[in-house]
Amino acid sequence: MPDSVPPETEALLRRMYDVFNTQDVDAMMAEALHPEVDWPNVAENTRLHGHAEVRAYWQAQFDVAHPLVSLEGLSLADDGRVVVAVRPGMRDAEGDHWAEETIEHVYTFRDGLVTHMEVRGAPGRRGQAD
Repeated sequence: MPDSVPPETEALLRRMYDVFNTQDVDAMMAEALHPEVDWPNVAENTRLHGHAEVRAYWQAQFDVAHPLVSLEGLSLADDGRVVVAVRPGMRDAEGDHWAEETIEHVYTFRDGLVTHMEVRGAPGRRGQAD
């Protein structure tokens, strides 16, 4: 059975989700994501590489909507990756709206920074995980 998620990793992930919900992602880009980060573009089923591509992807999302994510749980996979259960949502003029089901974000770290993220269980994207 794997150990629990290291406290510094948990704190970093919690901050990432908190900051993402404010849409002020530049504040945490360098402190959380490795410069060579590999990130999913779920909408297009492609991969993004590096801060600039991830920032542009997030900004494109923010330009059309206010996506939200609620961290619901953390666990350490047998292979050492961190699995985060998240509840996706959306903010509009009427308030916050949350999905009934959670999805998983799976992270790989190097030197304390995220180097790879995949999404498991995204609607319409079953099996996208690399």
